[in-house]
Amino acid sequence: MRKVFQAELHQIGEGLIEISVLVGEAVTKASTAFAAADLQAAQEVIAADARIDFLQNDLDERAIDVLALQGPVASDLRMIVGSLRMSASLERMGDLARHIAQLTRLRFPNTVIPAQLQETFAELARQDMIIATKVTELLESRDLDLVADISAAKIEINKLHKSVFTTMAAPEWTETPATTVDVTLASRYFERFGDHGVSVARKVSYLVTGAWQPEDFLAG
Repeated sequence: MRKVFQAELHQIGEGLIEISVLVGEAVTKASTAFAAADLQAAQEVIAADARIDFLQNDLDERAIDVLALQGPVASDLRMIVGSLRMSASLERMGDLARHIAQLTRLRFPNTVIPAQLQETFAELARQDMIIATKVTELLESRDLDLVADISAAKIEINKLHKSVFTTMAAPEWTETPATTVDVTLASRYFERFGDHGVSVARKVSYLVTGAWQPEDFLAG
């Protein structure tokens, strides 16, 4: 029975990694589509999100079955409960990549972002992709040194997100209300993607150390 239980825990961990890989692919493709007004790539991201949702639901059902049937305690219980929470964060990251793709589709054939902010959003996308990559590596290895990389990327995202609103508040901002709304939403999507990556990092840290980090952990 113990071997079966450990196999179930391993499958849950592998499921998290699989979802994380798909999330990384989604944000990479969504960011490319967003920058280039690539409708086909945007549609692919939107369609692929269903797979992330399916895997999250399947993982959660398996985790709940383990909780009900095996009655885990201590570190095993932390792992299962943490996996449920991490799967929710990863699923939300997939949703945010889909939202970016949906904005791209909405404004096609035009790009969403005006020229003056395109470099800023390119960097937001790059930092999100770093977080997605490092989260997958963290889930695979449980190497807490990766947490510092996630923290650094999130700090940069916070700065970039703030700079977007500084630009829009300046007298020189003359874009239409629709563009202003699009920029606001897009910046929020990229920023929240990073937040959920941080949430996963906090939970992995908890699983490894048994110590819960404060709310400002990795906040920047």
